[in-house]
Amino acid sequence: MNCIVVVDRNWAIGHEGGLLFSLPTDMKRFRSLTMDGTVILGRKTLDTFPGGKPLPKRRNIVISRNSEFQREGVEVVATPQAALELAAGTEDDKLWVIGGGSVYTALLSRCKRVYLTKVDNAAPEADTFFPNLDKLPGWEVERVSEDVEENGCTYRFVDYVNTKL
Repeated sequence: MNCIVVVDRNWAIGHEGGLLFSLPTDMKRFRSLTMDGTVILGRKTLDTFPGGKPLPKRRNIVISRNSEFQREGVEVVATPQAALELAAGTEDDKLWVIGGGSVYTALLSRCKRVYLTKVDNAAPEADTFFPNLDKLPGWEVERVSEDVEENGCTYRFVDYVNTKL
C-alpha cells in the first residue's frame, strides 16, 4: 500500500478541510499514480472533491463513523481496518491512502511507500498535519525530484520507503 500527500515545510496538509496549495503538476502526478487503483479516504476528504463525488476510474473506499452515510460510487466502512479488509487482494502498487489527517495517521505504518510533494512555502494557516517522516524511524528518502515552480510555490516530489516492511 502507498500513501500520497502534499505537505508544506512544516508538514501541514490542510486548513478547515481544504488543501493548502493549488499545484496542477502535482495533481497530474496524483491522477497518474492513482488511476485505475483503489483509494482509501475519509468522508471529509471526499466532501472536498468537486461535487463531493468519488474520484473517477478508481475504486473509492471511504471511512466514516456515521453508519448512515452513503454516497453513489463509494464503498463505506467504519474503520481503517475495515477499509484494509475490503481492499484485501488489491495489488500493493494499486492501493492508495489519500487522506485526511486521521486516515494517514491510522494507516501510515502499513504503507510501503509515501509519495510526498514537499512545498518550500509555509501555509499561512493550517490545522491538519502529516507525520514528519524525516523524524520517524524506518522511513528513508528513496528519490527526490528537481524543483518545480508553480503558482508562486517551489516544491519537489520526495518518495519515501518504509524500511520496516
